Amino acid sequence: MANRLKMAKVLTLLTLHEQGWSQRRIARELGIDRQTVKRHLEEARQKANPTEAPIGSGGDADPNTTKAPIGSAADGQDPIATKAPIGSAGVEDRSRSDCEPFRALILAKLDQGLTAQRIWQDLIEEHGFTGRYWSVRRFVSRLSQVSPLPFRRMECEPGAEAQVDFGCGAPVLDAAGKRRRPHVLRIVLSHSRKAYSEAVWRQSSDEFIRCLENAFCHFGGVPRTLVIDNLKAAVTRADWFDPELNPKIQSFCQHYRLAILPTKPYTPRHKGKIENGIGYVQDNGLKGRQFNSLQEHNQHLLDWEQSVADTRLHGTTRQQVGKLFVQAEKPALLPLPPDRFPCFAEGRRSVHRDGHVEVNKAYYSVPPEYLGRQLWVRWDGRLVRIFNERMEQLAVHAQQEPGRFSTQGQHIDRRKVSGVEKGAAWLLDKCGRIGPHSGRWAEQALQNRGVQGLRVLLGLISLSERQPRASLERACETANSHQIYHLRTVRLLIERQGAKQQQFEFVEQHPIIRSLGDYGQLVHAAMSKEQWA
Repeated sequence: MANRLKMAKVLTLLTLHEQGWSQRRIARELGIDRQTVKRHLEEARQKANPTEAPIGSGGDADPNTTKAPIGSAADGQDPIATKAPIGSAGVEDRSRSDCEPFRALILAKLDQGLTAQRIWQDLIEEHGFTGRYWSVRRFVSRLSQVSPLPFRRMECEPGAEAQVDFGCGAPVLDAAGKRRRPHVLRIVLSHSRKAYSEAVWRQSSDEFIRCLENAFCHFGGVPRTLVIDNLKAAVTRADWFDPELNPKIQSFCQHYRLAILPTKPYTPRHKGKIENGIGYVQDNGLKGRQFNSLQEHNQHLLDWEQSVADTRLHGTTRQQVGKLFVQAEKPALLPLPPDRFPCFAEGRRSVHRDGHVEVNKAYYSVPPEYLGRQLWVRWDGRLVRIFNERMEQLAVHAQQEPGRFSTQGQHIDRRKVSGVEKGAAWLLDKCGRIGPHSGRWAEQALQNRGVQGLRVLLGLISLSERQPRASLERACETANSHQIYHLRTVRLLIERQGAKQQQFEFVEQHPIIRSLGDYGQLVHAAMSKEQWA
């Protein structure tokens, strides 16, 4: 495709030609090819005199006549078939067309989706039409022509809108002398055309937000809407009717109380003011320049905006940009918030099988119903915030060191909390509900066995779910009587239905019990016998 010049450069080309400049001189002055100059001069000559044949075409042929298409009647048989196309000299008058009396009928058949061939056949069969097929075809073509509607200019009230876009900046030399081109973000207020430009190395979300904040501070206020294209730093899914914005950009909009409106994909005219603005800063402010650092590049842009762009008389508004901004647009901007947008990092994280998400090699709990799903996580060095897909906050944790876990109690399902974690009081209460003997046995087991007794109590509670309560009560009563606090003993007592230990009272006198004197004589006799032996 041939190169197309901007309208301003074409007008300059034609003006220099009228002043007597040669094509070679015009091409050298404007920095374009001589063939491009020649082509634009020929196009201008054709527009000025449509009847003049183009350079290189046959000059003897009559430009007002065209031959009928292949397959039409021979020359001279159909005078309508040799007419020139619509728009050229000698076009047949609509009132002289054989099809004009059937205009309404032809329009109705076109609405039915019929072709020109079918319409011609129907006219012959139904109305005795005597014209040729090419007459009908040209008439249908003329009816089918739709004049394009002009684009509608959209002018905005002061402070209502700003348009943003990225372009290519001037070369920057690094320490090794290597040239590198940064990106230039430019934001233009749609009413006054006041602008701010900044060069960045990357088109990331953080850089995009930082440039917007610098622009708002430079303007001294915030516009109500921001028109952008579908750059990846802000739009995760392009959709003219319902675009999906980056969650971080959504939070940025809430902080500054503005709305971001992405344009329709591949429709640059929806932000025509910034499209021209990018070209303006590239052609006027940066062309032919190079810088030694990104800071030097941005300082030049700031000086250029104030000394050149703000002082120019804008071609559309016909007013000085800086003066119109101060008088009309700056008072209409929304006030800046007290603080800047808080800086944080964010990303999607999958919930692991243990109900935690990982951030910088530390782990943070989430509600159990989100197991296996993906959530949005934001962290700023102090706090870790976890959100669902609707950006509703689910949990907030203090940021941990790598390898550490932060688990909140409400994020643990009650079915996954062991009895030991619930504590001794909860276990004793559960044992006491089995029965009084079970409760007393549990208290003594915990008192005698200490920490090990916690698991014994868990076993007693588990045993109560499988054994009759009466059997368990008798076993605990028997174990208490023997002062035995092992769970296996309780299980054996339940199986064997053992009786509790009986206690006997002490008896001082009984027929089988001898007196102490008898025992004394017995001892004395035994010792005397041993002595004589």
